[in-house]
Amino acid sequence: MKVAMYYSPKDIRIENMPKPKIGSDEILVEMKACGICGSDLMDWYLKNRTPIVLGHEPTGVITEVGEQVQDFEVDNRVFVHHHVACLVCHYCIRGDYTMCEEFGRTHIQPGGFSEYFRVPAPNLKIDTLKIPDDLSFEEATLIEPIACCVRALRKCNVQTGDTVAVIGAGTSGIVHVILSRCFGAGRVIVSDLVDYRLEVAEGFGADVTVNPQKESLMERVKEVTDGRGADLVVVTAPNVRAFDDGIKVCRRGGTVCLFAPAQPREQAKISPHRLFFSEITVVPSYSTSHVETRMALEMLSSGRIRVRELITHTFPLSRIMDAFKTASENKECLKVVVVNE
Repeated sequence: MKVAMYYSPKDIRIENMPKPKIGSDEILVEMKACGICGSDLMDWYLKNRTPIVLGHEPTGVITEVGEQVQDFEVDNRVFVHHHVACLVCHYCIRGDYTMCEEFGRTHIQPGGFSEYFRVPAPNLKIDTLKIPDDLSFEEATLIEPIACCVRALRKCNVQTGDTVAVIGAGTSGIVHVILSRCFGAGRVIVSDLVDYRLEVAEGFGADVTVNPQKESLMERVKEVTDGRGADLVVVTAPNVRAFDDGIKVCRRGGTVCLFAPAQPREQAKISPHRLFFSEITVVPSYSTSHVETRMALEMLSSGRIRVRELITHTFPLSRIMDAFKTASENKECLKVVVVNE
């Protein structure tokens, strides 16, 4: 079978690999669509693991089923979560599923950017979901990124009527706009350096959009909040400056959600004095669990949220380099999805 082997951002090769053999409690899935995540574009995050087959937002059709597998059959349309927790360790029983050691060890083989992938027993049992016929494979690739955003907003306890500021209007930023509305936010402010993304954010419900290269984000936020600042700030841009801006525009007693990582050597300075007297809460939110993927699927299948407009580009697996180049360089681009020809 063909796979996309990642060596570096500018070196992703289509290579041949034997089709995975499944065990009695596993399944084999023919990939139909797999989204490119922002983390797939972070070479600093990937370079110590290369060469590697990326792709952790896959959907497809089951082609083989182990003899001990129940509830799944050949030709079922499925979404598969790449990581699952053990559900019984110290972290899991406290709901911190993404901190579970098993979470990082479980993964599909070899990855979503391949013609076929094997689903190990834990992933199959805990977080493989059937996709309804009226939901396209491309749309269903958004289950994982939507679930990540659902988890973040639930951790931050967004309240009805809150003012939510989203820094970074990529796919995750736009999904946060959509979900903030679903969760009852009264006003949504979006900041980004790309005007195209700000226009998209407005189409998905943003009340105020700000390009900080053209106007002050802090002044604009204060202007529309009677000088208070935002109740919740979600920082989806993976850099320290965005995090600093998030702290600055958050109100006293508010929450800053750190939704994307900066590079390991980057450091942010936070004044303990200001943090203490302002009582700002910083909430990191990494990945998602089986709880939120089910919520995301329900939102998609019920029509509560629409994502078709977020998918701006699709490429066949054979053009994986074009897909990655578009995702990393095209300023009028949101979600890029790779499909199996």
